[in-house]
Amino acid sequence: MTTTTIPPVQPVLSARRRWTVLAVCCLSMFLVGLDTTIVNVGLPAIGRGLDVGTRSLEWTVDAYTVVLAALLISSGALADRFGRRRVFQSGLAVFGAASLVCALAPSVGALVAARAVQGIGASMLSPVALAIVVNAMPDPRERAQAIGVWASVFGLSMAVGPVTGGALVAAFGWRSLFWSNAPVIVTALVLSAVFVPESRAARARRLDVPGQALLAVVIGAGVGVLIEGPRIGWTSAAASAAYGVAAAATAGFVWVESRRAEPLMDLRLFRGLAFSGAVLGAVAVFVALNATLLLNTFYLQHTRGYTPLAAGTATLPMAAGATVCAPWSGRLVGRIGPRLPLTVAGGFITAGGLSLVELDQHTSVFLLLFAYLLIGIGFGFANAPITNTAVSGLPPARAGVAGAITSTARQLGSALGIALAGGLVAGTSPAGLAHASRPGRLLVATCGLLVLLVAHTSRPKEGRRK
Repeated sequence: MTTTTIPPVQPVLSARRRWTVLAVCCLSMFLVGLDTTIVNVGLPAIGRGLDVGTRSLEWTVDAYTVVLAALLISSGALADRFGRRRVFQSGLAVFGAASLVCALAPSVGALVAARAVQGIGASMLSPVALAIVVNAMPDPRERAQAIGVWASVFGLSMAVGPVTGGALVAAFGWRSLFWSNAPVIVTALVLSAVFVPESRAARARRLDVPGQALLAVVIGAGVGVLIEGPRIGWTSAAASAAYGVAAAATAGFVWVESRRAEPLMDLRLFRGLAFSGAVLGAVAVFVALNATLLLNTFYLQHTRGYTPLAAGTATLPMAAGATVCAPWSGRLVGRIGPRLPLTVAGGFITAGGLSLVELDQHTSVFLLLFAYLLIGIGFGFANAPITNTAVSGLPPARAGVAGAITSTARQLGSALGIALAGGLVAGTSPAGLAHASRPGRLLVATCGLLVLLVAHTSRPKEGRRK
């Protein structure tokens, strides 16, 4: 039975208060995105410190993104029922506590487990932050601008993660990657208590426990077999069992969700070509980004002997491209719609991937930096139009669900990018890494082509259905 609550009437916030709320939410989202990529550049140092190989290092990254992707939508439903600020602050506390455990982890098993708990905390931040922003911005035009800023900050945080990580590892060691979260968490907790008003959905949805369990199995089994496949063999009995589990869970998820009055994931949203395209685009963009970052880490540090700081610094053109183009993209989306920014994004990502298909041990550093700049520009242009395409054309009441699904798609893309790129170079010698990573560069280019396809599913100016 659905619970209907009558939330208190929300006072209209002043413009300064509204944008302060946005800033607080963006701070938390910056942290979530940063922790998706900041660990990448520190993976070799973590491997040496804990004496583990590539496969375990992949789990260090994907334990976070898999759990985050699996729980995002349920966390949004919990926030609608129990209060968005309350769940938001709980997520900050869980994330902070897990970060401290990561920093103190004595083994890779403890680190992976703590990273998974970090993912639980992060899942309470992403969709909830978007719902808080939407609730605080009643004007549709202002809301569109705020969503553009929110999406841009999240994308930017992922782009600057390797640079930040390289600097931290060089100065303080790999454990500082997690210690550094503490001051940000404390600041966000204080600011959210002071400035973020409490809000709930007028009609709280029931939790979909079967749907949540099946979604977790689908994502976990799918990503897990991609990571473990090189070790256990793609045609082994264990791999075949994983394929069967993933397929059965997917079929069960579709069957359960299509029959529930209040499903975890409203599959009817996917009937819209623009929405389906936005979800596909989100997966593609984040596969491209995370595959690029992981391949960069191993190629520069193992093959060319770069330090973590130098390897992180090499991604500065990517971060610069995202920094400059993300807000520009948000403004373009507000003025002319998502098609042009998505077209630009797809073109640049494709060009960046193709630039490195002939990568070898002696490839010019200038070509490498140029390719990263192209990918960064594409990434910067992609996030705002993807979010806008997903939520535009829907009533405000469904915007949170749409945002949660696209956030799930982003994290799924992150996990797939790590798993696919890691599978290409797992067990490869430093001398063979460049050649082994070439299919990964083609994967990045293919993702760019998918974004170009998505651009043609979005209208130049989206309307909003009643």
